[in-house]
Amino acid sequence: MRDDVLGGGRPVTRRCFFVGTMAAAGASLGASLEERALAAGGGEGGAPVPKGEMPTGKIGNVTVSRLICGGNLISGHAHSRDLVYVSPLLKNYFTDEKVWATWRACEEHGINTMICNPRDERAVGLFREYREKRGGKIQWLAQIAPDPDDLKGAVTRAMDSGASAIFLLGNLGDRWVFDGRVDVIDRLIKLIKERGVPAGVAGHSIETPLACEEAGIPVDFYMKTFHRTDYWSTRRPDQHKEVIENYSVDNYWDMEPDKTIAEMGKIQKPWIAYKVLAAGAIRPAKGFDHAFAHGADFACVGMFDFQIAEDAAIAREAVAKHAKRSRAWMA
Repeated sequence: MRDDVLGGGRPVTRRCFFVGTMAAAGASLGASLEERALAAGGGEGGAPVPKGEMPTGKIGNVTVSRLICGGNLISGHAHSRDLVYVSPLLKNYFTDEKVWATWRACEEHGINTMICNPRDERAVGLFREYREKRGGKIQWLAQIAPDPDDLKGAVTRAMDSGASAIFLLGNLGDRWVFDGRVDVIDRLIKLIKERGVPAGVAGHSIETPLACEEAGIPVDFYMKTFHRTDYWSTRRPDQHKEVIENYSVDNYWDMEPDKTIAEMGKIQKPWIAYKVLAAGAIRPAKGFDHAFAHGADFACVGMFDFQIAEDAAIAREAVAKHAKRSRAWMA
C-alpha cells in the first residue's frame, strides 16, 4: 500500500488506512489483540503495550527464554507455499532499523534469544552492531549447514560471529540420517562441544533425534518440528505428493505429531519445537498451547515486531497453564 491519495483528495498513510480499517472491522469481526491495539493507537508508534518477564530454561549453561525469535523472516526466507511475492516483501519490510526494533521489542517482552544463520552476513552484522553499539543484549543460536568435509569451518564461523549455542540445520540433519551418515553428526556435535557451547540437532523427521539417541551422540538439545494438523491448508490427498524423505514440502513440517509426542517424551534433553504455527496457518493461542502441553520446552517462531507483545503474552500464559504436564520440563 503506497502513501497515496484516496477518496476526497485526503492523503492516507499506510498506518491511517490500517487503523481506520481495523477500527471499522474490529467490533464485528473479532480482531486479534495486536489488531485491537493498533486500532486503539497502541503498538508501533502508539501507547506502550503491556510488558512482562518471560519464563526461561537452561540449555547447557545458557539461559534461554521459553519463546525464541526465529530468524527466517529477518533473513527474508518465507514458507509461503506458492506466493512468490512474500520473500521480497519480507526483505523490503525488514530494514536495518526494523530488525533492531524487532530485537528491542523481543527484549522488552522477555524474549532473550533468537535464531540466526552465520552465513547471513547482513544479519550477523546487524547483531554485532546491536550488541556492541546499541545496548542490545539478545543472544543467538547458530543454525549451521556445514559441508561434511569442512565441519570445523562452519563451527568456527558461528563462534566468531558470537553464537551462544550451535545446532545442525533440520534439512541437513534429516538428510544425513536418511543417508546413514550419523557418524558425521557425531563428529559435528563433538566439534561444537569442544568450543564450550551447547550443541544441538534439528530435524523435521522424528527419526533424526531417535537416530542420534540410538548412536549415543552427546547432543545437548534438539529442535524438532511440531504442530497441529487441523489447519485449513494442511496436506490433503488431492495435493501434489512430494517425496517423503525430502521433507522440503511447504505446507506442513511434522507428518507424525502423535509420534513426535510419544518419542520426544522419552528423550530427557531440552526440546525446542519449531514450525509450531505452520508458517502462520495456526493462531499462536492454539499453536503455543499445543506445543507446551505436549512436551516442548521452548517454542521458536518467526515474528513481526507488531506481533511480539501478543505472542509473548500468549506464551507466558501457555507455559504457566502447563507447569505440570506428562513430559517433565527438561530445561
